[in-house]
Amino acid sequence: MAGQLSMAAAIVGAAEANEIGFLEEPVTALQLHIEAIRNLSIQTGVPIAKIEGVFSTGWSSELCEHLGIKPKYIDTTAVGGCSFEMHVHHAMAAIHAGIIDIALVSHGENGHSARKIGGGGAGNYGRGGGVASPAQEMTMAYGLGSAPSNYAHAMVRHMHRFGTTTEDFAHIAKVTRDWATLNPRAAMYSKKKHPFGGPITVEQVETSRLIAWPLTILHCCMVADHGGAVLVASPKVAAGLNTKPVWIAGAGESMGHSNMLEMDDFTATSAGISSTAAYTMAGLGPDDMEMAQLYDSFTITAAITAEMLGLAPRGEGHLLWKNGHAAPGGRLPINTNGGGLSFNHSGMYGMPLLIEAYRQLSGTAEDGINGDKGKQTSARTCVVNGTGGSLSTTATLVLVADD
Repeated sequence: MAGQLSMAAAIVGAAEANEIGFLEEPVTALQLHIEAIRNLSIQTGVPIAKIEGVFSTGWSSELCEHLGIKPKYIDTTAVGGCSFEMHVHHAMAAIHAGIIDIALVSHGENGHSARKIGGGGAGNYGRGGGVASPAQEMTMAYGLGSAPSNYAHAMVRHMHRFGTTTEDFAHIAKVTRDWATLNPRAAMYSKKKHPFGGPITVEQVETSRLIAWPLTILHCCMVADHGGAVLVASPKVAAGLNTKPVWIAGAGESMGHSNMLEMDDFTATSAGISSTAAYTMAGLGPDDMEMAQLYDSFTITAAITAEMLGLAPRGEGHLLWKNGHAAPGGRLPINTNGGGLSFNHSGMYGMPLLIEAYRQLSGTAEDGINGDKGKQTSARTCVVNGTGGSLSTTATLVLVADD
């Protein structure tokens, strides 16, 4: 029966690697994973040996080996940046089924360090396949050769269909940076932390270096180092911990396409489907949401997602930022850590969305490490949406604070 899963589990802790961002000393992805997991264990008081399920984008078995555990449940779902929201969905289902009581969702990605120490490179699709997948080879002929060019097409289509402008979307980057200036962990917290950090203006977004028309560099996410982990537990386990639980009221996932040339509408994603499933399970709707954590690989991603989640009418997602609703002190705070645009984006951003949602709803977003004065909101409900691929896959969670 629909809704049975609601509140079957809670996120009971969230932690990051010791250092994140543009690290001077390069780190491995594994190191980022392990640091975050250790910090999570310390935070929650749950020994690593008690973890029964491990969820990550392909790392699960190797993590178990390094952690010295033999889990009852393993999930390696890897469909891009929304994978971690899906992991939470799957972990809740496994807990509800009685298979496990404690699940670890972990991510480590050294997007910045990999440039120094290697480990990047493209996949090989078999003899004669070259370094690009058949889908990539087909789309490159139409100008869809990289993430910026893909999302540039989406922004151009949105402007054509709804009459929006690049200046409209620039407000998203500006407001998101405002949040980053309240977060000492954000890569763009201040000019002291990074030469291009500190507050920015809409004009600066508009006149910054062009990447793929009409996207300038400040319309695009960063590529940094990040490790993060969250612990999902049954109500019984949650009741015995000192950390505050954040309840998973609803969850949903979907996809619209794999190859962007198969996308029905460049201004609409499968977040409409995944969010409907999450809202239905939770028995709540867009109007009940007091905060949102939205994937913002590019400014257009956040705007379209807001529309798909019912937080704004079609064509008007940008107004949440332009009119100040998403800003500090606004009625619907969005991406309160600074987002992928100004906090951190290692390549797959779904984990920071979960961590920030937990911190906000558990009342721990303003403690001298996770935030300065003004970062903590009073929100009790939050919709979290991750996006994977080129606006391809989506996963939505509805989270609520503990009573």
